[in-house]
Amino acid sequence: MDTRSSYRVTSIDILRGLVMVIMALDHTRDFFHVTAMTDDPLNLATTTVPLYFTRWVTHFCAPVFVFLSGTSAYLSSKSKPLSDASLFLIKRGFWLVFVEVAVITLGLTFNPLYNFIIWQVIWAIGWSMVLLGLLIRFPFYTVLITGLLLFFGHNLFDHITLPEKGFAGNLLKILFTAQGTILQVSKSHFIGAFYAILPWTGVMLLGYCTGFWYRREFSAIRRKQLLITTGTTLIVIFVVLRFFNLYGDPVAWDNKNILSLLNTNKYPPSLLYLSMTLGPALLALAFLENVHSRWSSVISVYGRVPFFYYVLHFYLIHGLLVIVFFATGHGSAEIVDLRLPFLFRPLSFGYGLWVVYFIWIGVVAFLYLPCRWFNRYKLTHSQWWLKYV
Repeated sequence: MDTRSSYRVTSIDILRGLVMVIMALDHTRDFFHVTAMTDDPLNLATTTVPLYFTRWVTHFCAPVFVFLSGTSAYLSSKSKPLSDASLFLIKRGFWLVFVEVAVITLGLTFNPLYNFIIWQVIWAIGWSMVLLGLLIRFPFYTVLITGLLLFFGHNLFDHITLPEKGFAGNLLKILFTAQGTILQVSKSHFIGAFYAILPWTGVMLLGYCTGFWYRREFSAIRRKQLLITTGTTLIVIFVVLRFFNLYGDPVAWDNKNILSLLNTNKYPPSLLYLSMTLGPALLALAFLENVHSRWSSVISVYGRVPFFYYVLHFYLIHGLLVIVFFATGHGSAEIVDLRLPFLFRPLSFGYGLWVVYFIWIGVVAFLYLPCRWFNRYKLTHSQWWLKYV
């Protein structure tokens, strides 16, 4: 890999690594914070400022993760014939869907019976990658226009009365409007659809198109200008539309509280939520190109193996939960709480935020060496399966 290509990938890896680290904070809070399962940290009537921003800062993770997945797809596809690139994206997409259902669900629930299957960000990335694999067979502008329509237009559904039940209702939830939708498969098995596919597909498609700015022959100065302009535009869109409650989020802010202004809808991701998070992310990408430091080299380790890190961190956090569960006197009768899908996580269990932050730092630090090892392994080995991990 030449210097410029490596440089560009490095800037992407730093940002991706940063959001992967922050992502672990949210999942640590889910398992260890005392009110994580009984109250919404963004509930302005009950939250505190530290708790609110502990949750809010992690809003950046999923959009950046999905967006950069699209950018990486563009960069990797340029080294392959179009048909091979398309087929690889489709196969990897289906693989990610399988991993979400079989591997990540198990890491989240620790329930080998799979009574509750979880569809989250990897599910959305998987299906988005399948659709991207199909779309790249068409001209580039087809991908761009489709991405723009999904990104800016999906909130039109906020103003349309849609069927809520039956096949049509469930399909619309899965594709567009899922917000913690529970689908019953059998008497004892359920699916939690938390990520509507197509709004996230729009994010991935635009991330793919942004990869065009990272071509080897593209001017680094011009790329930085475009990233700054686009990022600033998204921030302006967020501020104007949100301040005047014009369009782009199903819940208006109350004109009184900055926390309400920032409290945009993630499930499904509203235009304002995506603009609020991806605008600063594009600015970060612009300024990270010239960053070469000890901290950036450490953070980029996580960004080079995001899938490996993502899967591992769920099992590590939940494994720590099991240890704490028994160490604090809980018994086998409390392993299953019928009100929650997560084993070893009673509804009343949990600690203050300082414990959450302490465990989070430990989790991230512990995963550094495995991630560094796996990154080096990928660089020195060429087995076919490494492309899927």
